[in-house]
Amino acid sequence: MSASFRHEYKYRCTPEQLTVLRARLKTLLRPDSHAGPDGRYGIRSVYFDDPEDGCLQENENSTDPRAKYRLRIYNVSDARISLERKAKVRGMTHKDAVTVDRALAEALLSGRVPFPKPEYSPLLQRMLTDMALRILQPKVIVQYDRTPFVLPAGNVRITLDEQIASSHAIDRFFSPDLPLRQVLSWGQGILEVKWDEFLPSWVYSSLQLEGLQWSGFSKYYLCRVYNTVGGMT
Repeated sequence: MSASFRHEYKYRCTPEQLTVLRARLKTLLRPDSHAGPDGRYGIRSVYFDDPEDGCLQENENSTDPRAKYRLRIYNVSDARISLERKAKVRGMTHKDAVTVDRALAEALLSGRVPFPKPEYSPLLQRMLTDMALRILQPKVIVQYDRTPFVLPAGNVRITLDEQIASSHAIDRFFSPDLPLRQVLSWGQGILEVKWDEFLPSWVYSSLQLEGLQWSGFSKYYLCRVYNTVGGMT
């Protein structure tokens, strides 16, 4: 497996577990440099899928390999708009990313396939090809607050994601008053643990909590399934 692929494990947490983990991690790791004064930042992403919901079904069936595209912004700002393709191969993950401008993002959000230009990055060219061939369209918005911790040894990144919510209002992706629906019970969140070649034993030990539940599903999957009352949409 290439060094560009990373280990990634996710766990659903209760409010009490999140409180304990936050207290432990604050003393062991340093906060991510992009976090605000409270140690957090907001993430909002819109995910793309085909008319047959291929990406959704691949996630549900744990298909390997699989990949999906998303547009991502931070703290409800268009100062940085990231186009990303996240792939999973043999249980490990890899992410390609490139920044795009607001005009191009708006085109992608509308479902239109912009005419390729020579200056477009390979990732953008690839997405435009997939949009044309697979009829990819924006399907759901996923929003949450993230508390990130990092450790240079092993390139470890541990995040606590809370207030996970979804929306169908694709046309209001950049709006501060986006209508949202929570997808987890009150106070619950997701712990994500990522590293390259090794996870220090003392970090591993700090994450051991009774009742911590491993989650095989992504936030994208949860938001697609529970985006509306009554099931998948």
